[in-house]
Amino acid sequence: MPGRLQGKVAIVTGGASGIGLAIAHAFGREGARVCIADLGQERCAAAAAEVGSGAFGFNLDVRDARSICELVAHVVAATGAIDVLVNSAGVFAMAALTDITAEEFERIFAVNTRGVLFMMQAVARRMIGQGHGGAIVNIASGAARRAAAGAAVYSASKAAVISLTQSAAQELIAHGIRVNAIAPGAVLTPMWTQVEATFARVMGTSPEAALATQIAATPAGRLSTPEDQASAAVFLASAESAFVVGQTLNVDGGLYLN
Repeated sequence: MPGRLQGKVAIVTGGASGIGLAIAHAFGREGARVCIADLGQERCAAAAAEVGSGAFGFNLDVRDARSICELVAHVVAATGAIDVLVNSAGVFAMAALTDITAEEFERIFAVNTRGVLFMMQAVARRMIGQGHGGAIVNIASGAARRAAAGAAVYSASKAAVISLTQSAAQELIAHGIRVNAIAPGAVLTPMWTQVEATFARVMGTSPEAALATQIAATPAGRLSTPEDQASAAVFLASAESAFVVGQTLNVDGGLYLN
């Protein structure tokens, strides 16, 4: 059913590439006006031009509270409201437990976890003030379901996203704001190329072997596309999921069954 987000205003962080860009495209096709918020104004503007349908870009650093506040103010000034937030901005890294540094820990949690929390906070304040509810969709990870060897910090940062989703959902549903998450498996994005190479290096194998291992572990027999994740995001952002609250939806081809 086209038009499931007709007239809605959505912010998609990390929207200039990968899963975020696919979600921005899907939202635009469903009638939403999308703000693509990511690092680099030129990247955001180019992605918005791709999406069309009144999409616009904003140079956002989710690690910076001021940048988050400026984003919310900009979107409200441009559109008058915020109806949907998708927290898709994220970074990935791997290291053996004995090699993890404090700097790398802080970097990953600053983007993957703290950024999600304070984006939700800023947008929730606006949604509560508007008085007509909204939807928040956080991008977690299959690694949050089962931590991967060599990816302790990344896995923990995404497990925290699931926990934040559950807490926020319980608080915000009283205001008609639904908070849910998606836990993708391996997704064919530019980040996957990095994941594949990093996994191969840390685990002492080849990128081709890393890919084959991931496909073999996935009952669906393939890696996810960004569009697989975008379809789930449309569902969670739309009225079709009106009674879905605080859930993390696995979109992983059967990798995890919880």
